[in-house]
Amino acid sequence: MKWQPDATHFKPESKYMNTINDLSHFHHLIGNLFKWPEKPSDWNKYRLSEDQIEFYKKNGYLPNIKLLEDWQIDQLNKELVDLMDPEHPGHSLFYEFHSNESSDPATVLFHSLGQWRITLGFHDILWNPAFVMAASQLLDGRFVRFWHDQLFCKPANHGGVVAWHQDYSYWTNTRPMQHLTCWVGLDDSDIDNGCLRYIPGSHHWGLIEKPELAGEMDGIKGFLTSEQRDNFQAIPVEMKKGYGVFHHPLIVHGSYENRSNRSRRAVVLNVFADGTESATHEEILEGVPVIPAGEKLDGQFFPLLYPSSPW
Repeated sequence: MKWQPDATHFKPESKYMNTINDLSHFHHLIGNLFKWPEKPSDWNKYRLSEDQIEFYKKNGYLPNIKLLEDWQIDQLNKELVDLMDPEHPGHSLFYEFHSNESSDPATVLFHSLGQWRITLGFHDILWNPAFVMAASQLLDGRFVRFWHDQLFCKPANHGGVVAWHQDYSYWTNTRPMQHLTCWVGLDDSDIDNGCLRYIPGSHHWGLIEKPELAGEMDGIKGFLTSEQRDNFQAIPVEMKKGYGVFHHPLIVHGSYENRSNRSRRAVVLNVFADGTESATHEEILEGVPVIPAGEKLDGQFFPLLYPSSPW
């Protein structure tokens, strides 16, 4: 049975639900943004080619994968407007919420984790067939389990940077390293409004010390060898909205300021191969019960995405 909001949860004077259901209890599609394939052959249209997989293995990223239609983007952006309001009644369900994470007071970088627990669209995008099929292929056919989601929003004219970094340098509380990230544009992204940039092949450099994520753009360079600095050749990835780029947990990537008159909004979906374990006796995500080191990450907050059932 699909979940439906109870009409008694709405206040006449409020645009929000008075009571917010924690959608992390639902490990399947519950809205109408996506349709789960009915038979095995229906998955074929979502499969990556061998050339795409080889490009990923060589370079550490794979850009321009179509994941969303315009009408789906419109719905997600409507939800995003509400989620950015600190007074939203689902605010307590975020793992992190930063109205402005930028260390530069002249710029703004909205960043959050955990919106999948709050709205239907950001919940169901985890089970987008195009996303989970590609994720499974890039994880060598392994079962795909959810790690956490993020929102990054750079407003027009003064959007802040996301400094050069490797994702896994922030995720060493999990092991082994068998993670994958998908950045999905909710706006067109280009050089002018701060698109993602990658250092091809840097996923072979090993783990590097982590910089401040929204701090100095080039902070990571202080931790690089002379050879790595010589090979620090960034490639910008410009994409139309609705397209995504997948990347390896060790590839060095970042994005510069948004100096355009257009916003640059994106949702980021982080996953790992089933069997990933906790590597800490401390809290992994804020509000999530402690999972002792050595125990598998699963259950309410780390659902299986593929293979999975739509109900």
